Amino acid sequence: MRPDDLAWLTATEIARSVAHEGLDPKEVLEALRARIRRLDPRLHAYLHVEPKPPAGSGPLAGAGIAVKDTQPVAGMPWTEGSRRWRERVAEVDAVPVARVRRAGATILGKTNLPELAAAVGTTNELGPPTQNPWCEGVTPGGSSGGSAAAVAAGLCTAAFGDDMGGSIRIPASACGVAGLRPSPDRVPTELPEPTRLSVRGPLARSVADLRLLFSVMVEEAPPPGDRDRPRLRIGVAGGSPLGVDPGPRDACRRAARALAQAGHELEPMAWDPEPVAEAYRVVRPASLSVQPGEAEEYGPAVRGLIRRGRSLTARQYLEALAAGRAAAQPLRDALDRRFDAILTPTLGSLPMPIAEVPTFLAEGWDRYTQFVLPVSFAALPAVSVPAGLHQGLPVGVQLVGRERGEWELLDLAEELEAARGFGFVRPPGL
Repeated sequence: MRPDDLAWLTATEIARSVAHEGLDPKEVLEALRARIRRLDPRLHAYLHVEPKPPAGSGPLAGAGIAVKDTQPVAGMPWTEGSRRWRERVAEVDAVPVARVRRAGATILGKTNLPELAAAVGTTNELGPPTQNPWCEGVTPGGSSGGSAAAVAAGLCTAAFGDDMGGSIRIPASACGVAGLRPSPDRVPTELPEPTRLSVRGPLARSVADLRLLFSVMVEEAPPPGDRDRPRLRIGVAGGSPLGVDPGPRDACRRAARALAQAGHELEPMAWDPEPVAEAYRVVRPASLSVQPGEAEEYGPAVRGLIRRGRSLTARQYLEALAAGRAAAQPLRDALDRRFDAILTPTLGSLPMPIAEVPTFLAEGWDRYTQFVLPVSFAALPAVSVPAGLHQGLPVGVQLVGRERGEWELLDLAEELEAARGFGFVRPPGL
């Protein structure tokens, strides 16, 4: 097998080949490092690459994991994309990082993100913006944009991100990979997160890899794969008052047809993202307000958000958080009373040129994030599944499940992934 072919192996394939075919884990890691050296100077998916990451031993030996730079990895920079933290080096691993290391995976480096993860693109003052592997000059999404780009370009086996307002699902859709937002508290964190909106999760080139990595992150064995999978009732929200671009809208329709052909029962449902977006315009600045130091120590993209958050009262913050949860409650009710899962487009728009990425929390941002943000406030798990291309750019669809229902949700995502026109496709020229 050629080195480039080794780099495109999924974690599931690597585990099988190491166990049964004599594959040397070091060969896979060297293939990944060679691709990083060759391609990352153009893509800028990484903020830091380990010069000689050691191969581990265990079920994930040979899998190269990239970690978003919001999460600490012992001995590596931990910048959060901010000049304020440019010199910081982590002393301990994040909990899921420690767990995949124990399983034999190798951490290749830290991936790029917008400053303090507060944007739907991936630019900061520390270096060039991350490019979408499908088209130079186009955003990979954010805030886990470096992680998604690295996965899509074959610069890692899989990656870790985190998702507060869509930050795993947005770049997964924009780069054409799979991304899982687990339920809150499923993946442990050693860092306080008072809003209970942000969760850690994996991005990968297959749903099988999401399942494998999630099982390691939560230290829980997945259910047996040969069990019967039931016929489900699925609510379909293909539009909203904000409007949806043709690419994402058509992807959702194709997904609905594929799931209906697989025997599931589908029914339209309403989707109103605007009240949740209004709540997030208060909650997110409040969450940034606790950053240490003065606002002027941070870059222009977050300086104003920090100031805005510090001008809020506790009552304003708590009222907004409660209003956002109340506005998202109909999603939980729909899954409790009527549906087993919900299908939507992942994004309301195609990934756009980097210079045209909507300003965070400003006009246009709410249309882009209209399907991911309400799920965060509803505290539900969701997975973005690659759904082909529109005008040469990736589109994704989102499947939403019941709280703590990740295994059933991943079953459904894997079923959709197997349908024609869905699943990961390598970007041209890479």
